[in-house]
This record gives sequence, C-alpha cells and structure tokens, in this order.
Amino acid sequence: MTGPLHGLRVLELAGIGPGPFAAMLLADLGADVVRVDRMGPGSPLAGDPAADLLNRGKRSIAVDLKHPAGVAAVLGLAERAQVLVEGWRPGVAERLGVGPDAVLARNPALVYGRMTGWGQDGPLAATAGHDVDYIALAGALDPIGPAGGPPQIPVNFVGDFGGGSLYLVVGLLAALREAERTGRGQVVDAAIVDGAAHLTMMLHGLRATGHWQDHRGGNLLDGGAPFYAIYETADGRHVAVGALEPQFFAELLRRLDLADDPDLPGQFDLPRWPELRRRFAQRFAGRTRDEWAAHFAGSDACVTPVLALGEAPRDPHLRARGTFVERHGTVQPAPAPRFSATPAELGGPPPRPGAHTRAILADWGIPGADALLASEGVSDGSEGY
Repeated sequence: MTGPLHGLRVLELAGIGPGPFAAMLLADLGADVVRVDRMGPGSPLAGDPAADLLNRGKRSIAVDLKHPAGVAAVLGLAERAQVLVEGWRPGVAERLGVGPDAVLARNPALVYGRMTGWGQDGPLAATAGHDVDYIALAGALDPIGPAGGPPQIPVNFVGDFGGGSLYLVVGLLAALREAERTGRGQVVDAAIVDGAAHLTMMLHGLRATGHWQDHRGGNLLDGGAPFYAIYETADGRHVAVGALEPQFFAELLRRLDLADDPDLPGQFDLPRWPELRRRFAQRFAGRTRDEWAAHFAGSDACVTPVLALGEAPRDPHLRARGTFVERHGTVQPAPAPRFSATPAELGGPPPRPGAHTRAILADWGIPGADALLASEGVSDGSEGY
C-alpha cells in the first residue's frame, strides 16, 4: 500500500456500516487495516463478504472473542496498533475483554475509536437505532423533502457516512496527532447523532438570523428557490439547477431563452417564485435530460444531469479525473481526496473472514502464534470461508 497513512496500523473490530467505512477510508489512504472477523458462518443477510466494498484494502483475521485465545490475539494486535476502530453497542467490548481500559493498559499511546449511533452515554445510549433515527433526532432529516410532503430519507449518506464515518476519521487523525506529540492515546467517542447535528451548523446560523424557516421546500437550499431545484425532462429524467449567483441566474435565463421576457419574475421576487418555477418547469419539460445536458455543456448556468449510480462512472468529467475505477471486476469510487506527494492506491479486494490470519500474526509479530492457531479461538483460515 502507498498513501499518506502508509505504515499506520489499524485494528478494526468487525461491525457494520459506518465503522467499516471509516476503516476503509484509512485503508484507502495507505494504512494497514486488519479486520477482526467472527469465526464461523456470517449472517445470511450480509451477502458475500468478497463483494463488500467497505472492506476493500483490508486484511482479515477470524477469532472467537468468547474464547481466551481469541481475546489474547486481539489484545496482542492492539498492543502493536496505533488505532483501533470499534462499532458495537456501549459495553459490549468491555464485556468481551477488549474495551478501552484493557487495550490502553497494554498500549497507552493507542487511539481507540468508538462508532455508535447515540454515543457512549445519554438516555438512548443502550437502545437500538439506525441512520434514519439518528438524523431525525439531530434535526438533519426534517429539512429534506418537498414542500407539503414528508421528510425524504437521504439514503444513509447524512447519518452513517457523513455524520458517522467522516467524523470518526477526523477524530482519529486528530487524536493520532496528539498521541504523536505526547505519547498519550485516548478514546474517540464518535456518535452519528452528534455528527449529523454538527452538519446542520450553517442552517442553525441562517435560522438565527431569520434566513431559514422550519418548513420544507421554502428555503434557498432545500428546493424552495426555483433556481436551486430539480426539474423533470421530456423523457421522465431530471436535471439539477443550482444558479444561485446573479450572473449564473442570468446565464440560466439566456440558455432557456427567457432573458428577454419582461413578464418573468425576478430572481428574488419570493411571492412570485411559484410562477418562476412553473416557467422553468415548462421549459425543461420540452427536451430530454441528455439534450439539456448537451445544451448547457460548458456554460456557467449550473445545470447538470441527474445521473444514476450506474451512469456516473461513464460521465466524461468523472472519467477524465478517474473518479471511478474498475478493480477485481467491480466498478467502484477511487480513493479520495488526492495527494500530490503521496498518492493513494487501492489495495486488495474485500477479504473473506480469516483469509489472512497466518500472515497477520506473522507480520505484526504476535508471540505464540502457533499456539493461538492451534486453539479453538483463532481461525487458521482453512474453515472454508
């Protein structure tokens, strides 16, 4: 592996969603990420582990954390890591013997990252939840959706990956910097509800000054403005319009042949926004999405086609930048962001649980590796995964 995190050892206690994505980001940037998987068959709902892109670039060791040898293996790896990522409910890691106290006693400089929905404390800490619950409570769900309609679920980008994974990675890197300076590790409590709330920072500022109202589809950035909205085209597809600045709005009008219309409402004539929206909708309904894309190509009108997941990798701009790559038979996003001196490269494909047990124990110098492999608590990778 190459990249700015080359040489960093990360131990990931296998979980789902935001924890694996955070560890994958570290692997994308060059870290040696070892995922601690469970022994035995996985959940039938999980699918083929070899197709789980959240585990690309990682290696896997399979252990039984209810067996002393499994706990010993994890503590041995944690003693040699700089970062540990754990995404279980509060108290689970402690009960298994791999919580922060046990790990930091062995490795005081380690950064122990904890990824949860509600956080390590508070009235909801011990209860179940998912992305939609966390962003709902944080106030991040309510602004999303059309006027007069219910809130719309933004997949799991805002909660799991935005408010969760990205905030965990920021916390881990900040704590690593402190550990390098002082030799003292710490626990990073990354709660999705905290991160999702933090993502609404600008809206709270706008609301405090009267520039944001608590109703959907009536504000500048939530689809309320007709020049910052989505429009259906003649073929039932859509284009995105983001002509916020006056000069971009003027270019939008020119490209829509509306610039010389004396009856057209002004850009910030709020009472007439519905009329302006109808005029735009009529225009966009007259051509297909791809015809509009060609019409606006190279302009500053801020109009782009709304592409499906399968279409995005074929876009000329994204192709030119290499935003998507095909590796191991699967099209997937390339590592981001980009570095001029230490470019990141994709590592291996998502591993099957326990596929690298022997190599990991050897590479990380775990004493008594043969005895661990001979126990019932550590897989030797031969169980048919």
